Amino acid sequence: MSFWTKEQKIHIAALLLGSSVLLSRFMGLIRDKIISFWFGASVESDIYFTAFVIPDFINYLLAGAYFSITLIPLLSELFARDEKDGWQFFSCAFLWISVVICVLTLIGELVVPWCVKFVAPGFDKSSLDRLIVFIRIILPAQVFFLTGACFNAILYLRKQFVVPSVAPLVYNGFIIGFGVLLRKYGMIGFCWGVLVGALVGNFLLPLLSAFRGGGVNLRLRLWHPKMKRFIFMALPLMLGQSIVVLDEQFVRIFGSLVGKGAVSHLNYARRLMFVPVGVVAQAAGVASYPFLAELFAKGKLKEFYSLLNKALKNTLFVIVPVTCVMALLAKPIVGIIFQQGRFIMADTLSTSTALRVFLIGVPFWGYQQIFGRGYYAVGNTVIPVVVGTVATVACIPIYFFGAKFIKEAGVALGSVCGVAFYCVGLSLCWVKWMRDSTVFGSIFRCLIRCFAVSGFGVLGSKLVWYLVSTNLKDLNTWELYILECGVKGSIFVFLWFLGATLFMKEMLCDVLPDRVGRRFSSSLKR
Repeated sequence: MSFWTKEQKIHIAALLLGSSVLLSRFMGLIRDKIISFWFGASVESDIYFTAFVIPDFINYLLAGAYFSITLIPLLSELFARDEKDGWQFFSCAFLWISVVICVLTLIGELVVPWCVKFVAPGFDKSSLDRLIVFIRIILPAQVFFLTGACFNAILYLRKQFVVPSVAPLVYNGFIIGFGVLLRKYGMIGFCWGVLVGALVGNFLLPLLSAFRGGGVNLRLRLWHPKMKRFIFMALPLMLGQSIVVLDEQFVRIFGSLVGKGAVSHLNYARRLMFVPVGVVAQAAGVASYPFLAELFAKGKLKEFYSLLNKALKNTLFVIVPVTCVMALLAKPIVGIIFQQGRFIMADTLSTSTALRVFLIGVPFWGYQQIFGRGYYAVGNTVIPVVVGTVATVACIPIYFFGAKFIKEAGVALGSVCGVAFYCVGLSLCWVKWMRDSTVFGSIFRCLIRCFAVSGFGVLGSKLVWYLVSTNLKDLNTWELYILECGVKGSIFVFLWFLGATLFMKEMLCDVLPDRVGRRFSSSLKR
């Protein structure tokens, strides 16, 4: 079996997916850097970012982001019992998913002119006309996202994570390539890159890998008894649009009420905020999910709760200090990445302010990435959707009044409140529905230690920077940004590692690779 189709264990899977997300986020930052350099925080960039609202909504309406999650438990159960029957169910599900997304995409293409004024209530007529063109190019990409997700489910089931980790890199590569080649036509090149990247990276790669990594036995099958259960699991995700999937759309919609450039400022800040979420929590969640589903399917509840608890604690242990250091360096990070070309100092200040607010919600985003998959692993999609829908409705006024009175920071605050409400609701419902609290064992203590050690690093680095910066006179803005990142970042890392070694050495060893963790633990004992 080749490297592309080799089965991986959970630590290797997490490393692969984490590296993929890191590289994908890095490529996303390169893409946004190109956009900010050529277009700044302008009407054209606002239109491009807003053009994803309707395509993404159709994706969410069909629970596209959750197809792998809903398919894996059913496929795992059927393939363990009868592989032939498993392929019959997969064929049926794939057929209906393909038909429905194609029909919805066609309808979407027709009704776009009537929908755009609700998507971007703050845009003028010429901007809305341009928005229609962008949406009609991007919209068919949803066909490839959803059908490709079916083959990704097969790869996850086989514990083959290489191609799913490479697909986002291919997708971003096409967006950047087409955007650069067609830049004289504005941002329409980036739209074509989305379409072609989805075809190649999100559909063709998983399809070919599934065929090569064990074969695919597709056949024409209009119905299967398990389709009822699949629909029952997927329907709540389709009908209930939770804060997890609608937050980005709310940021764009309510951001359009703030004024010119606000959607771009919020988009740049949100992309930066999601770097630690994707690299740490999303990778851990995706990698652990097949193992969680397998443990629950085999009735190994003790091991299931233990793995879920470990994934939560390890995620928070890593994501809290990363969040703190990003908040500490928000302005220089934004300045280094974006402040060139048409992206000026005022844009840096607005984006970094929004970023600091967004970062408050990062631990909650990390928590839900893991804990939500705990629900999906036990086959319950109703509670996450109900809780998410309630959280979504509750935070809409915060988005609206925040946009009116606090501008970009107010929209970011709505995002933070929504995901916080969602996490609290999920935790309370878990205790009541599963009648289990062991999964939360020492989570609160872990959080206290993480914030205490990270706070020690933040205070120490700010003090050192204060002493250093008083003697700086002749440096330009870029040199100051780089020096601030270097001084504050290095002091924070040193102090955090010192604190983690003294007060959290067990968790520090736990997140390291097995061999490295054992050696590090032995050296501490000596």
